Amino acid sequence: MNRPSLFRLILTALIPAAAISLGLSGVLFSCALAQSPSPSPATSASPSPEPPASPPPANVSPAPSSPSPTAPPPAAENPPADSGAIKTADPFGEELTLEPKKVLTVKGSASWDSAFDTLMDSFKTLSTFLNKQGVKPAGNPMIVYTSTDDSGFSYLAEIPVEQEPKNLPKDMSIGKSPEGKALKFVHRGSYDNMDNTYEAITNHLDDKKLEAKDTFIEEYITDPLTTNEDKLIINVYVPLKSAP
Repeated sequence: MNRPSLFRLILTALIPAAAISLGLSGVLFSCALAQSPSPSPATSASPSPEPPASPPPANVSPAPSSPSPTAPPPAAENPPADSGAIKTADPFGEELTLEPKKVLTVKGSASWDSAFDTLMDSFKTLSTFLNKQGVKPAGNPMIVYTSTDDSGFSYLAEIPVEQEPKNLPKDMSIGKSPEGKALKFVHRGSYDNMDNTYEAITNHLDDKKLEAKDTFIEEYITDPLTTNEDKLIINVYVPLKSAP
Protein backbone atom coordinates (compact mmCIF):
# COMPACT_ATOMS: atom_id res chain seq x y z
CA MET A 1 0.00 0.00 0.00
CA ASN A 2 1.17 3.53 -0.63
CA ARG A 3 0.09 4.91 2.72
CA PRO A 4 2.56 2.70 4.59
CA SER A 5 5.23 3.65 2.06
CA LEU A 6 4.41 7.32 2.68
CA PHE A 7 5.66 6.96 6.26
CA ARG A 8 8.86 5.36 5.04
CA LEU A 9 9.55 7.72 2.16
CA ILE A 10 8.60 11.02 3.76
CA LEU A 11 9.96 9.58 7.58
CA THR A 12 3.35 25.10 -2.15
CA ALA A 13 1.83 24.53 -4.97
CA LEU A 14 -1.27 25.90 -6.61
CA ILE A 15 -1.85 25.26 -10.25
CA PRO A 16 -2.18 28.71 -11.64
CA ALA A 17 -5.03 29.30 -14.03
CA ALA A 18 -3.81 30.40 -17.48
CA ALA A 19 -4.71 33.96 -18.51
CA ILE A 20 -6.44 34.35 -21.86
CA SER A 21 -5.95 37.57 -23.84
CA LEU A 22 -8.46 38.68 -26.50
CA GLY A 23 -7.32 39.84 -29.93
CA LEU A 24 -10.17 42.20 -30.55
CA SER A 25 -7.85 45.20 -30.64
CA GLY A 26 -5.91 43.56 -33.50
CA VAL A 27 -9.15 42.95 -35.39
CA LEU A 28 -10.26 46.57 -34.98
CA PHE A 29 -6.85 47.77 -36.10
CA SER A 30 -6.96 45.61 -39.24
CA CYS A 31 -10.47 46.86 -39.97
CA ALA A 32 -9.22 50.44 -39.72
CA LEU A 33 -6.44 49.69 -42.19
CA ALA A 34 -8.88 48.00 -44.54
CA GLN A 35 -11.19 50.97 -44.49
CA SER A 36 -8.41 53.56 -44.88
CA PRO A 37 -8.16 53.21 -48.72
CA SER A 38 -11.81 54.35 -49.16
CA PRO A 39 -11.25 57.80 -47.60
CA SER A 40 -8.04 58.36 -49.62
CA PRO A 41 -9.69 57.97 -53.03
CA ALA A 42 -12.66 59.99 -51.74
CA THR A 43 -10.46 62.90 -50.64
CA SER A 44 -8.58 62.95 -53.97
CA ALA A 45 -11.54 64.28 -55.94
CA SER A 46 -9.52 64.96 -59.12
CA PRO A 47 -9.00 61.37 -60.25
CA SER A 48 -12.62 60.29 -60.75
CA PRO A 49 -11.62 57.01 -62.49
CA GLU A 50 -9.92 55.72 -59.32
CA PRO A 51 -13.11 54.98 -57.35
CA PRO A 52 -14.46 52.67 -60.09
CA ALA A 53 -11.05 51.11 -60.57
CA SER A 54 -11.04 47.43 -59.58
CA PRO A 55 -8.20 47.43 -56.96
CA PRO A 56 -9.76 49.89 -54.46
CA PRO A 57 -13.29 48.42 -54.52
CA ALA A 58 -11.87 44.90 -54.32
CA ASN A 59 -10.02 45.82 -51.15
CA VAL A 60 -12.85 47.83 -49.65
CA SER A 61 -15.73 45.42 -50.26
CA PRO A 62 -14.24 42.44 -48.32
CA ALA A 63 -13.30 44.75 -45.44
CA PRO A 64 -16.83 45.69 -44.34
CA SER A 65 -18.14 42.17 -44.94
CA SER A 66 -15.40 40.39 -42.99
CA PRO A 67 -15.49 42.49 -39.80
CA SER A 68 -19.27 42.29 -39.40
CA PRO A 69 -19.60 38.48 -39.54
CA THR A 70 -16.20 37.52 -38.15
CA ALA A 71 -15.81 39.99 -35.26
CA PRO A 72 -18.91 38.90 -33.29
CA PRO A 73 -18.14 35.12 -33.35
CA PRO A 74 -14.81 35.45 -31.48
CA ALA A 75 -16.57 37.65 -28.92
CA ALA A 76 -19.28 35.01 -28.53
CA GLU A 77 -16.79 32.15 -28.26
CA ASN A 78 -14.51 33.85 -25.74
CA PRO A 79 -16.90 33.93 -22.73
CA PRO A 80 -16.97 30.13 -22.40
CA ALA A 81 -13.18 30.13 -22.48
CA ASP A 82 -13.04 32.78 -19.78
CA SER A 83 -15.62 31.04 -17.64
CA GLY A 84 -13.67 27.81 -17.94
CA ALA A 85 -10.48 29.54 -16.92
CA ILE A 86 -12.10 30.66 -13.70
CA LYS A 87 -12.36 27.04 -12.56
CA THR A 88 -9.05 26.41 -10.85
CA ALA A 89 -7.65 23.04 -9.86
CA ASP A 90 -7.77 21.77 -6.30
CA PRO A 91 -4.84 22.83 -4.10
CA PHE A 92 -1.94 20.40 -4.32
CA GLY A 93 0.76 20.99 -1.77
CA GLU A 94 -0.67 24.28 -0.49
CA GLU A 95 1.21 25.47 2.60
CA LEU A 96 -0.89 26.42 5.61
CA THR A 97 -0.93 26.37 9.39
CA LEU A 98 -3.33 24.02 11.16
CA GLU A 99 -5.12 25.54 14.12
CA PRO A 100 -5.88 23.20 17.04
CA LYS A 101 -9.53 22.39 17.68
CA LYS A 102 -11.29 20.79 20.63
CA VAL A 103 -12.31 17.31 19.46
CA LEU A 104 -14.15 14.27 20.71
CA THR A 105 -11.82 11.35 20.00
CA VAL A 106 -11.95 7.59 19.80
CA LYS A 107 -8.93 5.38 19.15
CA GLY A 108 -8.96 2.52 16.71
CA SER A 109 -6.98 0.21 14.46
CA ALA A 110 -7.80 -1.53 11.20
CA SER A 111 -6.42 -3.63 8.39
CA TRP A 112 -6.09 -2.02 4.99
CA ASP A 113 -8.70 -4.37 3.53
CA SER A 114 -11.39 -3.16 5.94
CA ALA A 115 -10.07 0.39 6.38
CA PHE A 116 -13.05 2.39 5.16
CA ASP A 117 -15.68 0.33 6.98
CA THR A 118 -13.71 0.53 10.23
CA LEU A 119 -13.31 4.30 9.96
CA MET A 120 -17.01 4.74 9.24
CA ASP A 121 -17.88 2.65 12.31
CA SER A 122 -15.79 5.02 14.43
CA PHE A 123 -17.54 8.07 12.97
CA LYS A 124 -20.91 6.43 13.63
CA THR A 125 -19.94 5.76 17.24
CA LEU A 126 -18.91 9.39 17.79
CA SER A 127 -21.95 10.82 15.98
CA THR A 128 -24.39 8.60 17.87
CA PHE A 129 -22.93 9.64 21.21
CA LEU A 130 -23.04 13.35 20.32
CA ASN A 131 -26.67 13.06 19.19
CA LYS A 132 -27.64 11.46 22.48
CA GLN A 133 -25.86 14.25 24.35
CA GLY A 134 -27.49 16.93 22.21
CA VAL A 135 -24.07 18.26 21.20
CA LYS A 136 -23.63 19.50 17.63
CA PRO A 137 -20.34 18.99 15.78
CA ALA A 138 -18.31 22.17 15.30
CA GLY A 139 -16.45 21.03 12.20
CA ASN A 140 -15.75 18.20 9.78
CA PRO A 141 -14.87 14.69 11.02
CA MET A 142 -11.18 13.80 10.81
CA ILE A 143 -8.94 10.76 10.87
CA VAL A 144 -5.43 11.14 12.30
CA TYR A 145 -3.19 8.23 11.33
CA THR A 146 -0.76 7.58 14.16
CA SER A 147 1.10 4.57 12.74
CA THR A 148 0.97 2.27 9.72
CA ASP A 149 2.55 -0.91 8.43
CA ASP A 150 1.94 -3.31 5.57
CA SER A 151 -0.99 -5.02 7.29
CA GLY A 152 -2.87 -2.07 8.76
CA PHE A 153 -2.80 1.12 10.80
CA SER A 154 -3.73 2.82 14.05
CA TYR A 155 -5.72 6.03 14.09
CA LEU A 156 -7.72 8.61 16.00
CA ALA A 157 -11.23 9.40 14.79
CA GLU A 158 -12.08 12.98 15.76
CA ILE A 159 -15.10 15.25 15.57
CA PRO A 160 -14.66 18.94 16.53
CA VAL A 161 -16.94 20.19 19.31
CA GLU A 162 -17.36 23.46 21.16
CA GLN A 163 -19.27 22.02 24.09
CA GLU A 164 -17.74 19.13 26.01
CA PRO A 165 -20.15 16.21 26.28
CA LYS A 166 -20.68 14.62 29.69
CA ASN A 167 -20.32 11.03 30.86
CA LEU A 168 -17.75 10.03 28.26
CA PRO A 169 -17.41 6.29 27.63
CA LYS A 170 -14.07 4.73 28.50
CA ASP A 171 -13.02 4.51 24.86
CA MET A 172 -13.63 8.24 24.20
CA SER A 173 -11.80 11.35 25.30
CA ILE A 174 -11.62 15.09 24.71
CA GLY A 175 -8.45 16.28 23.04
CA LYS A 176 -7.05 18.68 20.47
CA SER A 177 -6.59 18.19 16.76
CA PRO A 178 -3.07 18.50 15.24
CA GLU A 179 -1.60 21.95 14.79
CA GLY A 180 1.34 23.55 13.03
CA LYS A 181 2.73 23.93 9.54
CA ALA A 182 1.37 21.47 7.00
CA LEU A 183 0.73 20.88 3.31
CA LYS A 184 -2.81 20.51 1.98
CA PHE A 185 -3.85 18.09 -0.74
CA VAL A 186 -7.36 17.29 -2.01
CA HIS A 187 -8.73 13.87 -2.88
CA ARG A 188 -11.99 13.40 -4.79
CA GLY A 189 -13.65 10.03 -5.22
CA SER A 190 -13.58 6.63 -3.62
CA TYR A 191 -11.49 5.89 -0.54
CA ASP A 192 -10.14 2.85 -2.41
CA ASN A 193 -8.47 5.22 -4.89
CA MET A 194 -6.64 7.22 -2.24
CA ASP A 195 -3.46 5.22 -2.82
CA ASN A 196 -2.99 7.26 -6.03
CA THR A 197 -3.33 10.48 -4.04
CA TYR A 198 -0.79 9.35 -1.45
CA GLU A 199 1.63 8.27 -4.15
CA ALA A 200 1.37 11.74 -5.70
CA ILE A 201 1.91 13.28 -2.26
CA THR A 202 5.05 11.18 -1.74
CA ASN A 203 6.42 12.25 -5.13
CA HIS A 204 5.65 15.90 -4.35
CA LEU A 205 7.53 15.74 -1.05
CA ASP A 206 10.50 14.05 -2.73
CA ASP A 207 10.60 16.63 -5.53
CA LYS A 208 10.41 19.55 -3.08
CA LYS A 209 12.83 17.84 -0.66
CA LEU A 210 10.39 18.40 2.19
CA GLU A 211 10.51 16.46 5.45
CA ALA A 212 7.17 15.39 6.89
CA LYS A 213 6.23 14.13 10.30
CA ASP A 214 5.33 10.48 10.71
CA THR A 215 1.59 11.16 10.60
CA PHE A 216 -1.06 12.59 8.32
CA ILE A 217 -4.65 13.78 8.64
CA GLU A 218 -7.76 13.26 6.55
CA GLU A 219 -10.59 15.79 6.86
CA TYR A 220 -13.86 14.62 5.35
CA ILE A 221 -15.41 17.65 3.64
CA THR A 222 -18.44 15.65 2.49
CA ASP A 223 -20.27 13.64 5.15
CA PRO A 224 -18.81 10.13 4.73
CA LEU A 225 -21.86 8.56 6.40
CA THR A 226 -24.35 9.93 3.85
CA THR A 227 -22.28 10.64 0.72
CA ASN A 228 -21.74 8.03 -1.99
CA GLU A 229 -18.18 6.82 -1.70
CA ASP A 230 -17.29 7.85 -5.25
CA LYS A 231 -18.42 11.41 -4.43
CA LEU A 232 -16.21 11.87 -1.39
CA ILE A 233 -14.10 15.01 -1.00
CA ILE A 234 -11.26 14.60 1.48
CA ASN A 235 -8.60 17.11 2.44
CA VAL A 236 -5.29 15.42 3.26
CA TYR A 237 -2.93 17.35 5.55
CA VAL A 238 0.72 16.39 5.82
CA PRO A 239 2.38 18.03 8.87
CA LEU A 240 5.93 19.18 8.18
CA LYS A 241 8.91 18.97 10.48
CA SER A 242 10.23 22.27 11.68
CA ALA A 243 13.40 23.51 10.03
CA PRO A 244 16.49 23.03 12.22
